[in-house]
Amino acid sequence: MLKFWMQSKLPNLIAYQDHAVDVLAQVSAYVRTGQRFALITSVEIKGGSARDLGSLAVVSDTGEMTGYMSNGCIDQDILLHAMGCLETGVARLLKYGEGSPFHDLTLPCGGALSVWIDPSPDIGALVDAYAALLERKSAILTFRPKMSARCAEQFEIMISYQPKIALTLAGRGAIFRATAKIAHAIGFDVTGFSPDLADLDVVAAYCKDAPKHVWSSSSIEALNLDATSGLLTLFHDHDWEPAFLVAALATPAGFIGALGSQRTQVARLAHLSEMGVSDSDLQRVRGPIGLVPSLRNANLIAVSALAEVAQTFASKQQIVTYVKPL
Repeated sequence: MLKFWMQSKLPNLIAYQDHAVDVLAQVSAYVRTGQRFALITSVEIKGGSARDLGSLAVVSDTGEMTGYMSNGCIDQDILLHAMGCLETGVARLLKYGEGSPFHDLTLPCGGALSVWIDPSPDIGALVDAYAALLERKSAILTFRPKMSARCAEQFEIMISYQPKIALTLAGRGAIFRATAKIAHAIGFDVTGFSPDLADLDVVAAYCKDAPKHVWSSSSIEALNLDATSGLLTLFHDHDWEPAFLVAALATPAGFIGALGSQRTQVARLAHLSEMGVSDSDLQRVRGPIGLVPSLRNANLIAVSALAEVAQTFASKQQIVTYVKPL
C-alpha cells in the first residue's frame, strides 16, 4: 500500500539520456545548486539487457530522473527506491529479473540486472569525470556496492567511460543537412564545414560549435580528430574532398568516409595516391559510405551512413570493467 501511494504521488519525470556525459552534466548542475541527488549505476548484468554495464542515472530529491536502466519497465520503480535512499541516507543494491525479490516487475529481455543506488556518491570523482569527458578524455569511476546494509560482503567495480562520438561533416546540399540533423538527434557531437552559407545556417542548430565556412580547398585547416571522432565528406562535387581527407588522415580519427559510387571511390583513392597518401592511409578511407547501397533519398542516405559510423564505434564505446571482491 505504501509503495502504491508513493508511486501515485511521484511525478513521472524521466529524461532518457543515454551517454554518461549527459547524466554527469545533470550531476554537475545539482552540485552547483546544492540539490540533493542519488546516483544509480548498473553493476551486474546477466543475460539480455537494454543498457550496458556501468550505465548511469541520477535522481534528485524532487523526483526527477536523468538517465535510465531499462526501456521503461523498471525505471519508475528505481526512481521510487532512489527517493527512499535519499530519505534514509542508506545506499541499496537492487536486483531485477531472475532471482529478484520483486516478482511483480519483470525484464522482458530476460536475465537479471543489479543496480547500485548511492545517495552519497563521491561528488569530486563525478565532477572530475564530467570534466574529463568534456575534454574528450576517458574517465574512470569506481563503485563499491554492498549486498545489503547489514552485510559486510562488498565488491569493487571500475568502469571506464569514453567521450561521445564526435562527427565532423564536410559537404553541401540535402545529404549534408540531413546527416547533420540525424547525427545530432542520435547524440553525436557534430562539427560542420561547407562552402555554402545557406547550408551552414541550417546545420548550425545541430552543431556543437558554430559551423565553419570554407571558400576554397586551400582554406581547409587541420582537423582536431581523436580516436572516437569521425569525418564524413558529403559532396557531389568531389573536388572538395582531398583536402578534408588528407587533413583527417593526419589524425587518429576512428572513422573516415566519403560519399559517392564505387567508381568514385576508385578514382578518389587513385587521386589521393598521386598526392602521396600511403597505402595504409588509403585503406582508412571508406567508400562508398553507408550500410545500404544505391539509395536516392537524403534522409535514408544519412541514416545508412550514420549506421556505418555507429557500427564502427560500437566496440570502442563499450565500457571496460574490472570486478573484484573486497
